[in-house]
Amino acid sequence: MNQAVFLDRDGVLNDELGDYVWTPERFRISAGVPASLARLKAAGYHLVVVTNQAGIAKGLYTRADVLACHELLQQACGYQLDALYFSESHPSVSESIFRKPDSGMLEKAVARFRLDPARCWIVGDRARDLEAGARLGVPGILVGHTEPVNYAPRVANLVEATDLILNGLVASTAG
Repeated sequence: MNQAVFLDRDGVLNDELGDYVWTPERFRISAGVPASLARLKAAGYHLVVVTNQAGIAKGLYTRADVLACHELLQQACGYQLDALYFSESHPSVSESIFRKPDSGMLEKAVARFRLDPARCWIVGDRARDLEAGARLGVPGILVGHTEPVNYAPRVANLVEATDLILNGLVASTAG
């Protein structure tokens, strides 16, 4: 199994609320996420979360807060996520190759799980998510309609992204 789906967190796995989501009380798993992850896992994909959490660098919340939300995510999804990576940096405070659009988090997973980037996907709701994947040759799927970029494929949510990946339609819609 040398394939993976890299997943941004806010706006893909949990509801984007317009500001930082770091308390368990505000952390809401998006509709269809557990079933989509189960389908991807059954198809042989590693599932790897790659998320920027700049609120840590800004002093708004802590690593423990992020880990508490990640535990809720794992519980809701039957512990199907293989790894949950997060970058706690922000350009105004510190630089890091792990902060998207850099590809450090993806590279870490590629090495850990011996992944073939050509057999992987990245699903994100921002151009920076897709740019991180592109740096390694990982094709992307843009989720949602808040990012003002022209990108294909673009779908409403993870359920639709999962359908594209599993039905082999990504190659025919991309480009």
